[in-house]
Amino acid sequence: MSDIAIQAENIGKRYPVNPPARYMTLRDRLAFRPRFIEMMKQRASPSAKKKDDFFWALRGIDFELQHGEILGIIGHNGAGKSTLLKILSRITRPTTGRAAIHGRVGSLLEVGTGFHPELTGRENIYLNGAILGMKKREIDEKFAEIVAFAETSLFIDTPVKYYSSGMYMRLAFAVAAHLETEILLIDEVLAVGDVQFQKKCMGKMGDIAKIGRTVLFVSHNMAAVSTLTKKCLVLAHGECIFQGPTAAAIEKYLQLHGGSQGKFEAPASAVQPVITRVEVITSEPNGVQAHGRPMEIEIDISTPVALKNAALSFQILNSLHQPVMYTWMFDSDHPLCRMPGLHQVRCRIPRVKLYLGHYSLTVHFSEQFSKKFASKLENICPFSVEMLGMAHDFTWSPDYGSFIDDYEWESVLNNG
Repeated sequence: MSDIAIQAENIGKRYPVNPPARYMTLRDRLAFRPRFIEMMKQRASPSAKKKDDFFWALRGIDFELQHGEILGIIGHNGAGKSTLLKILSRITRPTTGRAAIHGRVGSLLEVGTGFHPELTGRENIYLNGAILGMKKREIDEKFAEIVAFAETSLFIDTPVKYYSSGMYMRLAFAVAAHLETEILLIDEVLAVGDVQFQKKCMGKMGDIAKIGRTVLFVSHNMAAVSTLTKKCLVLAHGECIFQGPTAAAIEKYLQLHGGSQGKFEAPASAVQPVITRVEVITSEPNGVQAHGRPMEIEIDISTPVALKNAALSFQILNSLHQPVMYTWMFDSDHPLCRMPGLHQVRCRIPRVKLYLGHYSLTVHFSEQFSKKFASKLENICPFSVEMLGMAHDFTWSPDYGSFIDDYEWESVLNNG
């Protein structure tokens, strides 16, 4: 068997922007034959097919994946990630290109794909196994393990249309992960389920990787992508803008919608309070912050009305979207937006202790108790921390830590 599990060549998917308003029935065609013929002529004419009549959800996607590899696919909503997995799952036909898949494929797409709602959990397990070409004896051997992993033993003979979304996803993941497939396609499996289930999923996917199964993993969870994959595709507006090591792919992904380097701007609202500007003022030019030096965060808030009990906070996130610092400001401590107008708030960090790496901000603004006026800006103002002026005999490495705190060393000679 070839070492290549998936080979995608120039995959593209096009959808009509303005599909026909209605279908013509046989009665329509017979009763209104002249009108029908004229309508078909208009649709077939070159002038009727304008460039803007179609939207390319995917275009020019090329990649190869070897057996036993795990490939991450990341990108913001609408980038084309789910469309690509549906094409690879043979749910959707590509408009251009081809995808050669060598091996039995199991897929876990959005909730609802692959299960028949009228069948019970037990029946759906056997149905999915049969679709994959497994014999009943093979499914019997896996059945108890699937049910135990999904924690659905009490409801295994209940039609899945009565399952909650969490129960449905647990069973769907258990089926996809435990049945014998060489290739597994997973789309946002961690979007549903509690923390314990997510840990089980992560552990299971790690086990899958160790036994040599091929996995395509779509997720917005950068920590999961970083843990499970070594290389990624980054999609934006239907095109692959980066293909390579996971660390570099995540950095590219974070740069896509973070605003300009260290700065975010938005228009004011005439009806409600809104954050109009956020800027990270770093110690060095071009969004570079030296470790140990001061840094300032400026936030402009425009409000057409006076607010009571306003609250403002921000988080600093690392390159995996994990918060590493949190600070806040309440109106009870400092007057904030008590009068209509444009308010500028500044937070000064005297000594930045963040370690070498790439960071961004998530900013929250609200009325403290009612949450009536809420504004949340996520992953904006990217900046980087460098270990400038800190010379050592070894090279600084991003995986050494998250921050460096103040510390003191002492060495004592003790000859006992």
